[in-house]
Amino acid sequence: MKVYPYTHFLAENSFYKNMLKKDLYYFILIAMWVISCKKSDSTPTDGFDRAKMLENYAQNLIKPAYQDLQSQINNLKTATTNFVQSTSEPNLVALQTAWINTYKTWQYANAYNFGPAGEQGLKKGLIEEIGTFPVSTSKIESTITNNNANFNDFNRDARGFLAIEYLIFDLNGNQQNILTAFANQNRKNYLSGIVENIKTRVDEVVTVWDVTYLDEFVRNVGTDVGSSTSLLYNEFVKSFEAIKNFKVGLPLGKRPGQVQAEPQLVEAYYSGKSLEMLKAHFEAIENIWYGKSKNGADGVGFKEYLEYVEGGKALIESTEAQLQIIRNTLNAVPLSPSFSVQIQTVPASLESLHTELQRHTRFFKSDMSSVLGIAITFSSGDGD
Repeated sequence: MKVYPYTHFLAENSFYKNMLKKDLYYFILIAMWVISCKKSDSTPTDGFDRAKMLENYAQNLIKPAYQDLQSQINNLKTATTNFVQSTSEPNLVALQTAWINTYKTWQYANAYNFGPAGEQGLKKGLIEEIGTFPVSTSKIESTITNNNANFNDFNRDARGFLAIEYLIFDLNGNQQNILTAFANQNRKNYLSGIVENIKTRVDEVVTVWDVTYLDEFVRNVGTDVGSSTSLLYNEFVKSFEAIKNFKVGLPLGKRPGQVQAEPQLVEAYYSGKSLEMLKAHFEAIENIWYGKSKNGADGVGFKEYLEYVEGGKALIESTEAQLQIIRNTLNAVPLSPSFSVQIQTVPASLESLHTELQRHTRFFKSDMSSVLGIAITFSSGDGD
């Protein structure tokens, strides 16, 4: 018996040819139905203009946040160059001031780790590449000693903003210790390299937002995974959880596996600016929820989106009430001593802050996800 290849068998038998035509016809109909269903799932059906919301976020929050950051990084680079060329105390103070201003500006941009700031290959999201903390001082010192800096490896805890902080601040405020350490040329090289790496990464993000991504972001009006609304919402929630879990919970010893407080794990340990950065970050989170720009201009945001969906208005009331409680609790934290010292000596206000942040998680993460029908696509690892 002669055995034919499958394609030849169909060609030689009209019955099967006709059957194939029918099957192909039905397959095309089914495929068109599936595609149309997917399209309908990805377009607004609730009467809310998501494109208008996304336009507000892109034009009034995200692009300005990155542009402000880019401008501050340019100032930081100038201050770094001046300090490296002339390692004096006035130049060190100028560098420290530039770092504080830049890192505070970063708090308003660190929730937008998608699109050009998202993961690409071995490169992680921008926040991991330039905002990882706590840093590894042993890795930093080893890199300096061996003069073998690599800003594309997995040692993200040895570069970025907090590595700069470690290099240019002294825990006891002893400026001379810093100046003495920077007599080492390798140390100067590493500082300059870190700043240049941050500048390169941020410049790339700003360029892509300016050239192509803004239009793509605004056009992608669905709520499915990968849509702009989903990407923004998930990074927004993740950023809020970073405040709760890492900026407050970690140094308080609240994370899984911790058995006691670890105050050295605060965000800005060496500069003592943890509370200042925390307040800026929380303000940025509130701005995203409201769709409000840094200068206070109120546009269309998640709050307005919630007004269009069933159960949204009740959630708005609950959310705003808890946000006010968090603001009051945060404002009750003394400005001095530093965050890390307070954890050791008078932690009550910080414990209260963590409790209120924990209570708020359900409103941003569980209830908003349910009411808006947007899936949570990340895991925080703490059971929330």
